Amino acid sequence: MSEKNLTETKFSSLGLAEPLIQGIEETGFSYCTPIQAETLPPALEGHDVAGQAQTGTGKTAAFLLAGFQYLLTHPATEHRKPNQPRAMILAPTRELAIQIHKDAESLGRHTGLKLGLVYGGTGYEQQRTMLQEGVDILIGTPGRIIDYFKQKVFNLREAQVLVLDEADRMFDLGFIDDIRYLLRRMPDPDKRLNMLFSATLSMRVTELAYEHMNNPTKVTIETDSVTADNVRQAIYYTANDEKIPLLLGLINQMVPTRSIIFVNTKRMAERIDAYLEGNDLKAAVLSGDVPQQKRQRLLEQFQQGELPILIATDVAARGLHVPEVSHVFNFDLPQDAEDYVHRIGRTARAGASGDAISFACEDYSFSLPDIESYIGYKIPSEPVSSDLLVEPKPPAKRERRPRKPNGRGGQSQGRRNNRPHKRHS
Repeated sequence: MSEKNLTETKFSSLGLAEPLIQGIEETGFSYCTPIQAETLPPALEGHDVAGQAQTGTGKTAAFLLAGFQYLLTHPATEHRKPNQPRAMILAPTRELAIQIHKDAESLGRHTGLKLGLVYGGTGYEQQRTMLQEGVDILIGTPGRIIDYFKQKVFNLREAQVLVLDEADRMFDLGFIDDIRYLLRRMPDPDKRLNMLFSATLSMRVTELAYEHMNNPTKVTIETDSVTADNVRQAIYYTANDEKIPLLLGLINQMVPTRSIIFVNTKRMAERIDAYLEGNDLKAAVLSGDVPQQKRQRLLEQFQQGELPILIATDVAARGLHVPEVSHVFNFDLPQDAEDYVHRIGRTARAGASGDAISFACEDYSFSLPDIESYIGYKIPSEPVSSDLLVEPKPPAKRERRPRKPNGRGGQSQGRRNNRPHKRHS
């Protein structure tokens, strides 16, 4: 985190338990970000918090530290059973849930609290066994969690802490009914610590907060602009048949160290992947139906720098915390203006700078006015010069594989495939 994104508030001044101070020091942080400085004091006093902040601002550490502190200072009841978690943290995507769990392991390593991670797509029986044996803090996505809940694998009668992260995205993915179902089966709001975070505290998010929280303190971290100031944005007006040559030309010219290419469909992602391979560029596709173990392997390779290019649908637009992404390419402009902000927010994280290049083509240029209206300014345009257009080599040939039935172990992220099985309803 760069100096300009930090406040003068030190974690050591907040009265945190010694195990948490030790975890913070080992992560290398000393000073709070604005969202941490504003939300931690009321949360540490036991007040509910509804916070508005963009991704990459440090909100995960804020709710983890507050939750850990509450559990350390409010012992569990004597009659609590192993399959009764003391805290539940809900995230809209499995990538975000995995990242929260990773951060929780770092910050809470000295607390003695047991973490559990639950999400669709893999490890069904292993996750079930883990819940039966018991965890203190349950982190996961709504679909898989409610599946186990309806099977009575665990219950929430002893829950002391609730966190809803990226609540606006919960609505977008259709999870909100499931979430309300779970919240109604927890102790009353005044008997637990509740924290909600969202990129926007819209009317529907605020209504959810006041319905299931105890008079929450509202914290809004204002930014001068919707998008990060250190993202260099550019847009190229291009014909459809120029997009692949232009992409190859920009990659050759800019030599990105680690980049994400966003597309709107899996079919286009696979087409780009074939062209990149045919032109000696190493890349991989991340979309909703990629098996979870493969997704995690690809993300680890990308994070470690072994894989320089990731081609992704919007399933990857939120919840990815990958350092040093130098370039984001919007090969297809998103059809939702908010998704543009989330996509380009994958670069220029933690105070770094980055480039976001977008193509306004024949199919998706209609989205541009809404995007520019949402961010509040026109994106600088660049000419599509002939020296930028590379004549591509033929795409790599791929063997078509028969589709496998999507069973319990192959759930993909999203409302349709991440909801509980009917026989458990």
